[in-house]
Amino acid sequence: MFKKPSAKEQMKANERQLRKVGRDVERDRRELEREEKKLESDIKRLAKTPGNKEAVAVLAKQLVNIRKQKTRTYAANSRISSVAAQQKSMQANVKLAGAMGTATKTMVNMNKIMKPEDVAKNMKEFEMASTKLNMTDEVINDTLDDILNESGDEEESDAIVNQVLDEIGIEIGAKVAGAPTARSDALGETSRGHVMTDQELEESLAKLRAT
Repeated sequence: MFKKPSAKEQMKANERQLRKVGRDVERDRRELEREEKKLESDIKRLAKTPGNKEAVAVLAKQLVNIRKQKTRTYAANSRISSVAAQQKSMQANVKLAGAMGTATKTMVNMNKIMKPEDVAKNMKEFEMASTKLNMTDEVINDTLDDILNESGDEEESDAIVNQVLDEIGIEIGAKVAGAPTARSDALGETSRGHVMTDQELEESLAKLRAT
């Protein structure tokens, strides 16, 4: 059973045929050029001899025909080159069409694997989960901040007292060992119970000056 050639095979066959035709035309033109030179030589030789006017005219007509035929070979070669160029252009288009067909099949397969509606659904679910996670993280951070702020009240009170003592030039050391603000038992118990008032702070400073 005869099998019809594919487009690629047909194009290769066309290229071979065009190359063969081009070589045949080139060979014919070379033969015409040789015949042209021979006729030119014969015409020159006969023209030098009197009484050969008719023979010279016949050879001249042959020379004109040969030159016309040689011109036709140039035109034929030009046409063959044009057809070959069109053939290459068609071949490039066929390759491009094949590539586009492959790309189309790939996209179709991808659409089957990953449906657009499923992708959109997954993206929406991801966005919702991300928003929920951010909200949860924000709530946890706020709660931790509240806890840390509450637990730091005692340290903040001690820091304020120490800063006041430092500003008035009283060193925290042996001189204030007996002061309520520097003793761990007195100050610690006071700080844990409540924050020192201004009056208590003044009384502590008065005791320090008296020592």
